[in-house]
Amino acid sequence: MRESLDEQDVARDPIAQFNRWFDEAVAANMPMVNSMSLATVGADGGPSARIVLLKGVDARGFVFYTNYASRKGADLAAHPVAALLFHWVELEREVRIEGRVEKVTAAESDDYFASRPLGSRHAAIASPQSEVVTNRAALEALFADAEKSQGPTPKRPPHWGGYRVLPTALEFWQGRPNRLHDRVLYSRVGDAWKIERLAP
Repeated sequence: MRESLDEQDVARDPIAQFNRWFDEAVAANMPMVNSMSLATVGADGGPSARIVLLKGVDARGFVFYTNYASRKGADLAAHPVAALLFHWVELEREVRIEGRVEKVTAAESDDYFASRPLGSRHAAIASPQSEVVTNRAALEALFADAEKSQGPTPKRPPHWGGYRVLPTALEFWQGRPNRLHDRVLYSRVGDAWKIERLAP
């Protein structure tokens, strides 16, 4: 029996609705429940997409961490807007999010960096993300240098930190029979949210 989604029954706040669905995906043992597609726009106007991990969500928005000097970082510097997509296949659910993007505070980035496994912290320091490297050996040499120079308590490098997507629109999609799917759109209007049903 497939679930349904009705615009009259959803939470009035889209973050509350997202948290409801996220918790249900966790309870259903979805693999990598916090993985999401991140789409950005480059300085040339071209699109780019990749998978990143959601590391926090609250009333302000959706947080992920990366190298600020990476391609996605360059895209966001040129056009501070993004789209996110969660797809929980077994539940036949998607959540699409669009909005402005800003960096999280340095303190937030410091706290999250310190919580990461030691090897991941050394890798964040070592990797010139999105740049061409000669070969795997060159990358491993950079990692070894970071391990040696930074030791067991590496500090967050200035080129690495978090972004927060501040949503202006969220769409919740529920698969239904005959491809007559349910789609509910939240659009920000001032400080409030307008809720509408979209045709599949």
